[in-house]
Amino acid sequence: MTVETPEHDEAHGGGLGSRLNWLRAAVLGANDGVVSTAGLVVGVAGATDARSALLTAGLAGLLAGSMSMAAGEYVSVSTQRDSEKAALAQEKRELAREPQAELVELTGLLEDKGLSQELAREVAEQLTEKDALRAHAEVELGIDPDELTNPWHAAGASFLAFTAGALLPLLAIVLPPVALRLPVTVAAVLAALALCGWTSARLGAAPVARAVVRNVAGGALAMAVTYGAGALLGAAGV
Repeated sequence: MTVETPEHDEAHGGGLGSRLNWLRAAVLGANDGVVSTAGLVVGVAGATDARSALLTAGLAGLLAGSMSMAAGEYVSVSTQRDSEKAALAQEKRELAREPQAELVELTGLLEDKGLSQELAREVAEQLTEKDALRAHAEVELGIDPDELTNPWHAAGASFLAFTAGALLPLLAIVLPPVALRLPVTVAAVLAALALCGWTSARLGAAPVARAVVRNVAGGALAMAVTYGAGALLGAAGV
């Protein structure tokens, strides 16, 4: 971590990094919505061509998946936020009890990041004078006290992302004529998965081709398995 004032860091990377993380999470949530709902409706399509059954299954999957994603994200982020707040409270107590020891600790942390002893001491003193808690939070804990993640925002974002992804296979399976439902759904899902794979790879600076192939292959396998299971159950009259 470079030693910068909070304003400089926020303007030159902290905000951008946070936005990229949120965008990446949204893409992954949409990807989950596409895959899980596609697997569900294609599986039902293997057993029956009744539009009502497909719509019911798709809507149930969409609502269950989106609510599950939102609840899971809320619990996860709430736990993380509680841990961060507890760490900040502990740091605040330590700064009040032993300010000199905390200054020595901050100096050592800055030395570990490559600063000379003299420069590290000078920077530590300046950061402590300006905002000791923020300095320790960012350098020691890796936390920005002003940007703790809101669990409600995280839950809402996950809900919307999953719902957006799930709507595509749901609409693709119920809107076309019976003869075109499966090919239209498969084509739409694979195209969406390719886009999700490409986007997530670009956001994460990873190899694009590998991510796209992996994502498309996984979705295709999921649909093949669920369709086969549905066809077997439909043939057995279950």
